Amino acid sequence: MKKIAIQGVKGCFHHAAVSKYFEGCNYKLMECSSFRELVIGVAKSDVDVGVMAIENSIAGTILTNYSLLSEYNLKIVGEVYMPIQHHLMAYPGQNIKDIQEIYSHPMAILQCELFIDAHPDIKISEYSDTAAAAKYISTCKKKGLAAIASENAAKEYDLEILFKNIQTIASNFTRFFIITNSYKEKNDYFNKASLIFKILHTTGSLSHILSLISSLGINMTKIQSIPIIQRPWEYSFYVDIIFNNIKDYEKMKKKIQKIPCLHQLSIMGEYKNGRIRS
Repeated sequence: MKKIAIQGVKGCFHHAAVSKYFEGCNYKLMECSSFRELVIGVAKSDVDVGVMAIENSIAGTILTNYSLLSEYNLKIVGEVYMPIQHHLMAYPGQNIKDIQEIYSHPMAILQCELFIDAHPDIKISEYSDTAAAAKYISTCKKKGLAAIASENAAKEYDLEILFKNIQTIASNFTRFFIITNSYKEKNDYFNKASLIFKILHTTGSLSHILSLISSLGINMTKIQSIPIIQRPWEYSFYVDIIFNNIKDYEKMKKKIQKIPCLHQLSIMGEYKNGRIRS
């Protein structure tokens, strides 16, 4: 039985991502209260893999998670894109007039700003996880409180949904990485890679590297700058690329290594594009 670490508890969106990616597999969840606890569990081999959110189509990138992957030298071996539908739920027998405070994860709160703005008298409080907020309300039978969480969380903890689909934008997706401390879970076939560039602080250095990638017909789907903490105003660049031919990818790696302005190139992961995963 595969052991999988997630941030959150049963019923959370990380749990849903596990169910989708590992459909048909037997697994046991390791519930973590923070992303750091999750990556430490993966780094120490307490689990086989971890599933960790990396970006949302509304709220953007979780920058600290890129930093955690680098800090613990973890590898990306897969990805999964999940549609995110947020619901307002509470202990049964209440309506919106009874709710004085809403608990949820900061990312979920960001994704439901319009609904929240429409109810200015309700206090908003951040919680470690969407499903954990639902679990707390259910376990303690708290009235006057509501949680923003998934439909699965409402079912898992016997809460009543007061409002469905309260996310600001209907088409709301979160991308999750499947991570390990080695390439033991690596797929034989891959058509996507995540790279880290550290480049010399010179004019045109980033443009030079990106132009090379483009010239080989390789599609860049994401580029993200992350500050290098020990060196103010200098950055690492995280780049996701997709390719149809692995030979083009191998050629790119060899050519990039010869560029003078490149200080360091690291491969974070090689995996199958999750957006077309069957």
